[in-house]
Amino acid sequence: DIAMVFQNYALYPHMTVRQNLAFSLMLAKKDKATIEQKVARAAEILALSALLDRYPRQLSGGQRQRVAMGRAIVRDPQVFLYDEPLSNLDAKLRVAMRSELKELHQRLKTTSVYVTHDQIEAMTMGDRIVVMRDGRIEQVGSPLELYDRPSNVFVAGFIGSPAMNFLPATLRRDGGASRLVLDDGTQIAAPLGAGGSDGQPVVLGTRPEHLQLTSEGGIASKVVVLEPTGADTLVACRHGGTDMAAVFRERHDFAPGSTIRLMPDLARAHLFDAASGERLAA
Repeated sequence: DIAMVFQNYALYPHMTVRQNLAFSLMLAKKDKATIEQKVARAAEILALSALLDRYPRQLSGGQRQRVAMGRAIVRDPQVFLYDEPLSNLDAKLRVAMRSELKELHQRLKTTSVYVTHDQIEAMTMGDRIVVMRDGRIEQVGSPLELYDRPSNVFVAGFIGSPAMNFLPATLRRDGGASRLVLDDGTQIAAPLGAGGSDGQPVVLGTRPEHLQLTSEGGIASKVVVLEPTGADTLVACRHGGTDMAAVFRERHDFAPGSTIRLMPDLARAHLFDAASGERLAA
């Protein structure tokens, strides 16, 4: 009892919206009154009532996707399976449909399994996310669990936009103090609560929004490109041979080629083993 919503809508082109919605119920030999009632309910939920006599070719991409969802809703399934349902829509419509899908799920309260390559869709819509690579589960958790405590480099780089910065380093432990020595000799304190042994090759992971400007110390980075969005300022920069990104809430006007010093928020930075990619927890 699974209802599928396809990436390419998979509507019958020779049938009206009403006929597309009713088709699975007709196959199940439901009586006419039941079919009309369920079609009307699905059309009302999805704002399709005025479009019931149109054909798919007369609809926009968003309207077609709503018909595809309506066709699933009329069956009252135990599970919805969404196969990248928004990937054929333009960016603005994708954002609007994301909200519609989430609202629909809250209203119907039916278990939904949603497959997507878009991590923003996963983060904004999912109650639980399963991150997979090559058919293998890398991590399972709530969106913020995956964001705040990624279990390895793959998950850390996959979740978050712009992506997490990764800097190769060597871990040094002197008594109780732990520090990282970057490839160019720069030294910074290790993230709070990180594990690992003295001399171990590691990767420091820090999100662009968790970097702060500092006048001394930190990581010297050459500004490559400045991208002001209005709300934020995204700075693409480079430390040695490693590309980095920093996001600031304030407005800055750094000249390309100039050097800025960036200090990671050590309470929210991550340390990974360079060989396995796994998170080093204390």
